[in-house]
Amino acid sequence: MSSYSLVVFDWDGTLMDSTHGIVSAIQGACRDLELPVPSTSEASWVIGLSLESALRRAVPQLTQAMLPRFLERYRTHYLLRDPDLQLFDGIEPLLGELAAKNVRLAVATGKSRVGLNRVLAATGLRNVFDATRTADETFSKPHPAMLQELMAELDVEPEHVIMVGDTSHDLNMATNAGVHGLGVTYGAHSPKELLECVPQAVVDDVPALREWLLPRVGG
Repeated sequence: MSSYSLVVFDWDGTLMDSTHGIVSAIQGACRDLELPVPSTSEASWVIGLSLESALRRAVPQLTQAMLPRFLERYRTHYLLRDPDLQLFDGIEPLLGELAAKNVRLAVATGKSRVGLNRVLAATGLRNVFDATRTADETFSKPHPAMLQELMAELDVEPEHVIMVGDTSHDLNMATNAGVHGLGVTYGAHSPKELLECVPQAVVDDVPALREWLLPRVGG
């Protein structure tokens, strides 16, 4: 059984129940600009990518000239829902249990630095994580750069790292970085998509995540 000293979490759909808010914001901005509105599954699939990468996939009709206006409308829709977004039940105590076992904790997210800092402050988790990376600071998932930079900053070898995420982008990033991946099915991508990435395991809820992780960390 592997022993992990660094657990890296995706944010949206893994730690925070924000998938529906992101999908609704993409769809709402499309309606505002009279663009074809992607289905919920199409908009969900791009969660975890950098916002501009996600929009190129979910809204292919979006031109570069329209992008600033679209981003303004997206952020307006998202921020309207922001006060209602919450961590998944059980996440905060799980992070506390991991930290108590002297596990390093990190975040690798498709959010912007401004967006991540805002939710870290709102949830009171700013000091829980040893390091974080956002998509506007380095390459977007599934490029391995976020994980490579986190491992370098925290001086942890790949064999002692696991990436936890709800999308194939997270798990493919883990593979590309030479680290293990753990999928959660309560976010954006289907169990089938996660299993196709051949992670160490796929779990269905936070209690199952806790049960899988705790025996495999620290020591």
